[in-house]
Amino acid sequence: MQSKLKDIKTGAKSDVFEYPVMESFYTIQGEGKYQGHAAYFIRLGGCDVGCHWCDVKESWPVDTHPRKSVIELVNEALAFPCRLVVITGGEPLMHDLGPLTEALKQAGFQTNIETSGVCEEVTGTWDWICFSPKKFKEPNPAILHQVNELKVVIFHPSDMAWATAWADKIPAEAALYLQPEWSKQETINPLIVDFVKSNPRWRISVQTHKFLQIP
Repeated sequence: MQSKLKDIKTGAKSDVFEYPVMESFYTIQGEGKYQGHAAYFIRLGGCDVGCHWCDVKESWPVDTHPRKSVIELVNEALAFPCRLVVITGGEPLMHDLGPLTEALKQAGFQTNIETSGVCEEVTGTWDWICFSPKKFKEPNPAILHQVNELKVVIFHPSDMAWATAWADKIPAEAALYLQPEWSKQETINPLIVDFVKSNPRWRISVQTHKFLQIP
């Protein structure tokens, strides 16, 4: 499998660049536009947003995860039949994702990212940017014109109005999703259902991977 990537003419930076990887795994995308699609996830370490309801707080430290090279990451992804990779975190844009996405694209992958958009720069070459803003830290406006999907986690009823305010700041063709925070579904789900029925441009995203009990 190593030779497959070496046959691709990656630059020197791509060959040696490393990232802190909390985990990487093959699964079914459970959320948003690509819900139900087979996908290979690369979860990078490092996040300073601090969502209190985050279900992967172990991803927050940047220094406690093993580092993997671009070649390692792409070859691991090539071991599976799908050609959709999702880069997530943590907050993946804490890292320069140019070398990784360049190599993934050259290996034939579609590159998707899930980000809160808080970092100073949007690095990487992306087929799909899922923007999930958080109240805990203001996003960088530079990401807004690049958004393909807005996905807002609803923890409190007041989050609904906050979520809809973002819709006017991103491209008109972007997909819009409201997603109930997992522990608040009993109270939040009816509110989201009523909202989407009244505002059909929006859709509901649920964490189907948790219902299916898969990663």
